[in-house]
Amino acid sequence: MDGRIVSARIREKVGQKVAGLTAANWPPRLVSIAVGAAEPAALYIRNQKRVADKLGIAFEDRHYPEGTTREEMLAAVQALNADPRVTGILIQRPVPGHIPMKELQAAVHPLKDVEGMHPASIGNIVYNDLILGPCTAVAAVEMLRATDLALEGLEVVVVGHSEIVGKPIAFLLMSEGATVTVCHHMTRDLSVHLRRADAVFVAVGKPGLIDGSMLKPGAAVIDIGINQIDDGAGGTRVVGDADYASCREVAGWLTPVPGGVGPVTVSILMRNVAKAAELQKRHYEKQYGTPTFVPDV
Repeated sequence: MDGRIVSARIREKVGQKVAGLTAANWPPRLVSIAVGAAEPAALYIRNQKRVADKLGIAFEDRHYPEGTTREEMLAAVQALNADPRVTGILIQRPVPGHIPMKELQAAVHPLKDVEGMHPASIGNIVYNDLILGPCTAVAAVEMLRATDLALEGLEVVVVGHSEIVGKPIAFLLMSEGATVTVCHHMTRDLSVHLRRADAVFVAVGKPGLIDGSMLKPGAAVIDIGINQIDDGAGGTRVVGDADYASCREVAGWLTPVPGGVGPVTVSILMRNVAKAAELQKRHYEKQYGTPTFVPDV
């Protein structure tokens, strides 16, 4: 399963929406916030900017020094919340240990939470109200949709129960009528659950955790894991949580790493940026009538 194909379909629609918003004098503008060491997030920021530029989304990269205090960062986020020219806020990981990531994420206004990480955004999924969903989780489900498998009644196993990937995936699929089992490090026999699954999602950060012998023949495997391992030649290579070679012999569909869920995640982020701009436009028009200003990009 080529994530670039799924991603291209999403981006085409996003580009159309961005063009419409821009024509209506409400161009989307995404502000990326990084704190401290820039290297871990640098590649992601460049990729996000590249995609945003192609779609006509203004992208601003803000980098704060390591010594920035918690109070200063919260104030910076609040200033962006209050700025109508900013329609999306993205907080890059990692942040220094003295700044609580959850508190910083919760400070982002829900209408500008394009990552879908605000407690309100996560909570809306429980009520089957997907407004701005967590990007990776939504991207993984989009990959399953691309198989054309009917989600109603589908037996799904989600390996990993993080708040931003595993749990949201489970709720998203349950809302579609799938039967979902969530497995984690305390699950007694992972293979027992996997062998009955029509679709498997895995996001735990353990290379080769799942191999072909553990799968039901023809199952769809959505690999969200990203791991760097020794390539045997003095360098490293990126692999997922599923052993690609053995799983491809059994699975009906299998996402590669890299090139699977990753590109779709960036596209979902941009879709959220466009959706956030649209929601804010409606909010301002409802409160004040047709806006009298044009956001400066």
